[in-house]
Amino acid sequence: MNQIQLEEPRSGSYLILDTLKKLGVDVIFGYPGGAVLPLYDEIYRYKDIQHVLARHEQGATHEAEGYAKSTGKIGVALVTSGPGATNAITGIADAMGDSVPMLVFTGQVATRGIGKDAFQEADIIGITMPITKYNYQIRDAADIPRVITEAVYIATTGRPGPVVLDIPKDVQETVVDFYYDDTVHLPSYQPTVIPNGLQVKKILQQLSLSKKPLILAGGGVNYADAHKELIAFAERYRIPVVSTLLGLGTIPVQHELALGMGGMHGSYASNMALTEADYIINIGARFDDRLTGNPTTFAVHARVAHIDIDPAEIGKVVKTHIPVVGDAKASLEALLALETVETDYEEWTQHTLENKRRAPFAYDEDEEYIKPQKVIERIGEMTNGDAIVVTDVGQHQMWAAQFYPYKHARQLITSGGMGTMGFGIPAAIGAKLANPNQEVILFVGDGGFQMTNQELAILNGYGIPIKVVLLNNHSLGMVRQWQESFYDERRSQSVFDAEPNFRLLAEAYGISYTSCTNPSTLVEDLEVIRENRPMLIEVHISNKEHVQPMVPAGKSNAEMLGVKFNA
Repeated sequence: MNQIQLEEPRSGSYLILDTLKKLGVDVIFGYPGGAVLPLYDEIYRYKDIQHVLARHEQGATHEAEGYAKSTGKIGVALVTSGPGATNAITGIADAMGDSVPMLVFTGQVATRGIGKDAFQEADIIGITMPITKYNYQIRDAADIPRVITEAVYIATTGRPGPVVLDIPKDVQETVVDFYYDDTVHLPSYQPTVIPNGLQVKKILQQLSLSKKPLILAGGGVNYADAHKELIAFAERYRIPVVSTLLGLGTIPVQHELALGMGGMHGSYASNMALTEADYIINIGARFDDRLTGNPTTFAVHARVAHIDIDPAEIGKVVKTHIPVVGDAKASLEALLALETVETDYEEWTQHTLENKRRAPFAYDEDEEYIKPQKVIERIGEMTNGDAIVVTDVGQHQMWAAQFYPYKHARQLITSGGMGTMGFGIPAAIGAKLANPNQEVILFVGDGGFQMTNQELAILNGYGIPIKVVLLNNHSLGMVRQWQESFYDERRSQSVFDAEPNFRLLAEAYGISYTSCTNPSTLVEDLEVIRENRPMLIEVHISNKEHVQPMVPAGKSNAEMLGVKFNA
């Protein structure tokens, strides 16, 4: 292995920061502790990378996720050993579930203490093996540039994901006068980006035979920045488009061919299209259970083409007739480059659009309680559908998916695969730091808010004017909804008998506070959101409100409850 001489001897800590800077990293979210003190001492002197001091290690990882999800750039978190590392587990698992490119640096006890139950030692390599794309423990400071360069390459190529780098304290302190060649050479890791041309042609051949085709757009379209190609392909052939939760924004919600989100809380038009289609072209979605419902009843009439960067996802849940391994953008470009085929299914397209007209997402008005759907609709109007929308997890997440008028890729930042409560506040912070000139609106419930609200302490210190819209129903809304729907209304431990005074909490963090309680003054009460400062807007909503429509667990997508039809 070639050695590259340094101009002057440098510590392992310096090499970490210098390598990150060369790879384009400009911000780290972290929390110090004993096993990373050498690295934090270097951060004190190294001025080319911003460090954001989180208030909890889980917060640091979600902040890195929000940064990465909203930009496509790699997010970086730094935590200490032992409990610092284990506190980061939830964010790492969340990033793995949603294919988020992220590096997580964990401190480790000195090499002589590894395996001897030293103070704050944890086998973070063993713990994170199932929830990372890859992980490393660096034992030689001269390896640092090579390993970090490899880690960034692995995290950002193919199907993105988190990579953990565990670095013993003495390795951070070690001074070296050379480092090993950091050229990436990974013969066993060669993700397929360019799809097989014959398989791509089969997609169009089947389209020419189809009478009821449908596009399913997943998070992979977002991650590949393939939204323009998706829209061009849908428009060329006038194919209706269903989005997954993480695929929202890849085609504007108000586009004629967009049927909206499909699945458990999806639109009538989307779920009926998934049920009735004779051909589904899946681009970058993994057919998760929230989309398919009962997989044995999912799209039983359809042949399936599945484009995915990860071959392990193809055929895993739904039988695939035309597998295409490749990047979503490259695959769509290949489809668009082929000669246009003749099709005959305009009647089908009109049928799906009529379903969209007949049963849009809707809600009943209420004179006593503010409707959460109306809050999201109104904020969508106020922001012209252009804000980066971040959500926590629960009922508000589904209402935000249903009622905000998404227009752009990477616009919805949410926890999909893991459904992590507590994701919202830190993710919004990361998204705003990454996009300082864009409005960032966070929708959060009172349950998720109380899990990571300590991260609000960051807002004023770092000048982060996010708008936190707290939809407060004094309960764990989605848990309560399931209990009311499927457990004979036994609300076991899902209602908060006592909650903090959120106004005083906002005051403690130096954040502007507004309370919305009156449906008749909601529009004017929400005007504060136009102000450019961090704020908490608490909206009191009914604790009996349900997310509708809903596909009960184990049912087919055609068995939706709560669909509202227009006259």
